[in-house]
Amino acid sequence: MLKVIALADGFEIQAAGRTVLRHSSAHPCLFIGRGEADVQMQRGNFAISDYVSERIPLRSATLSQDDGDVQVRFAVSEGAPTELLMAVREEGHLTFQAASDSINRLWLRVAATKDEHVWGGGEQMSYFDMRGRHFPLWTSEPGVGRDKSTQLTWMADQAGAGGDYFHTNYPQPTFLSSRRYALHVETTAYSAFDFRHADFHEIEVWAVPDAIELFACDTFIDLVGVLSDRFGRQPPLPDWVLNGAIVGLKQGSESFDRLQAFVASGAAISGLWCEDWVGLRITSFGKRLFWDWKWNAERYPGLDQKITELAGQGIRFLGYVNPYLCVDGSLFPVAEQAGYLAKRQDSDATYLVDFGEFDCGVVDFTNPDAAHWFADTIIGGEMLDFGLSGWMADFGEYLPTDVRLANGVDGMLMHNAWPTIWAKVNADAVASRGKTGEALFFMRAGYTGVQRYCPLLWAGDQSVDFTRHDGIGTVVCAALSSGLLGNAYHHSDIGGYTSLFGNVRTAELLMRWSEMAAFTAVMRSHEGNRPDQNLQLDQDPEVLAHFARMTRIYRHLAPYIRFLATEASGAGLPLQRPLFLHHEDDARTYAEQTQYLFGRDLLVAPVLEAGVSSRTVYLPSGADWTHVWSGDSFAGGQDIEISAPFGQPPVFYRPGGDHDSLFQSLRTL
Repeated sequence: MLKVIALADGFEIQAAGRTVLRHSSAHPCLFIGRGEADVQMQRGNFAISDYVSERIPLRSATLSQDDGDVQVRFAVSEGAPTELLMAVREEGHLTFQAASDSINRLWLRVAATKDEHVWGGGEQMSYFDMRGRHFPLWTSEPGVGRDKSTQLTWMADQAGAGGDYFHTNYPQPTFLSSRRYALHVETTAYSAFDFRHADFHEIEVWAVPDAIELFACDTFIDLVGVLSDRFGRQPPLPDWVLNGAIVGLKQGSESFDRLQAFVASGAAISGLWCEDWVGLRITSFGKRLFWDWKWNAERYPGLDQKITELAGQGIRFLGYVNPYLCVDGSLFPVAEQAGYLAKRQDSDATYLVDFGEFDCGVVDFTNPDAAHWFADTIIGGEMLDFGLSGWMADFGEYLPTDVRLANGVDGMLMHNAWPTIWAKVNADAVASRGKTGEALFFMRAGYTGVQRYCPLLWAGDQSVDFTRHDGIGTVVCAALSSGLLGNAYHHSDIGGYTSLFGNVRTAELLMRWSEMAAFTAVMRSHEGNRPDQNLQLDQDPEVLAHFARMTRIYRHLAPYIRFLATEASGAGLPLQRPLFLHHEDDARTYAEQTQYLFGRDLLVAPVLEAGVSSRTVYLPSGADWTHVWSGDSFAGGQDIEISAPFGQPPVFYRPGGDHDSLFQSLRTL
């Protein structure tokens, strides 16, 4: 697929006719160097800086042939010793071999065009089109407040918990270009994509990467399918999920009484999610969980019987787990005695992580015995065998960089790898009970390869508001960016999660979020970190009635969602898609991140602003569109202003498909 063209003063590499690398002595494509990183972590938030002692341009490049591969020997100047050997592999990979082990920084410049668009980078929250910005790729808490111009971010920064536009639980060093190629950096090291230059994209890696992988296709649909093949197809979405919403409640045994109020409202319910099934710990942040992964019989007496009773109503029970064990729980001493916990670098003492007023040990999944114990004994025995049908598999992004692991690999290289390792532990537990495609766990943390293990992403901890960089709108951007990289199934906490500094939910936010969630893979609510200070779905009759209506819409769409799930399994296509995926010739679609296609035939433009009852919708060219609620038809290729009363979010369908009658009947549902 890759073609190397020798030039008078350098070379050019093309992928299916697209120039991706161009090198000359005046404009080298490769730099090497040395740096010293300084990493400080506070509760999953990282302050990272780098002292670069050397950055050396490799101006001389000598080409040779070796068993079908082209070898490029890079040197500082003509006649100087080779500093780096790059092999251009026939399968589309570039591999590297440095002359010295002391080289720990690499910069690669990829050819770019001025009008190019780029997407990907894992799950990005603020900017779908990454062109013009710099994106460090390091899994972390996204921060409370990701807009440095807001008071919320300033206040969070004072507590060490603020973020920026590029912070994400799920980074991935992969991008797609509007030139219809994709580039992936195979590394777990800290890396960064810099798309600020007109003529090149610069890739920075704090290691010599294992490979740079290039993929080129004629269409975006084909390109997304190729990437899904590369990173692994997600397990299928369980069919029971499509029966309705998963209601999140955390009020102990009272949660069951509250659930019946949802049922009485006419809501379609598929599951009850009680993350507090393990008990509570009250901190200054809010109501946290007791991180000892087993049923807390005091908070949920008779839970085993309640799970059976719920099953009789067609309602599944879901819980919560993460890869850490609190020091005051019953499982911590068991794991410590067995040698299953990560160690300090300066002693054989257990490494403890401060999670905000309580300490935990890190289960060392690089120890095969520890990984098996957690998968089989905790997730398998305490959860699946007990009767749980799913859970939030939280965290994964907290691994400290100065931890000592059983496999001996530096924490700077294991940190980004940890979410995928954590996903595999969960997937192995599910598979051990024969429940792949039946049990559902969902994660916010991710990295390369998480796709093949994790059946469902959730967008993390949005603020309970409409803000541009922290609230409801970030969910759309997150779904679109991650979906291009093989994550077909995405959803979010209805109503958001993070409530700090006086920021609380409104009824309007809950209703708008419910509307959007009805047109995603999974509907799931969350009470948030401070449930007592925030409005809940069942505390306002109008909000509850609205939620019930949206759950029935979601259930009504189940045949269409099943069809989309089949597409995801066969072609790797996400359920929520950027407009350009099916409208490549419409340049207006390339930067759109506030609306999406739900499959090919539905266009969804959720209301993402407070205090409005209409919004402008762009209808892609190349198709006609019918407004679901009125039946009015519109030609594509234009902006329209559409009314959006509560219960009728702007949704359009593309007539002439196999699901027209299903969409039409939404009007009378």
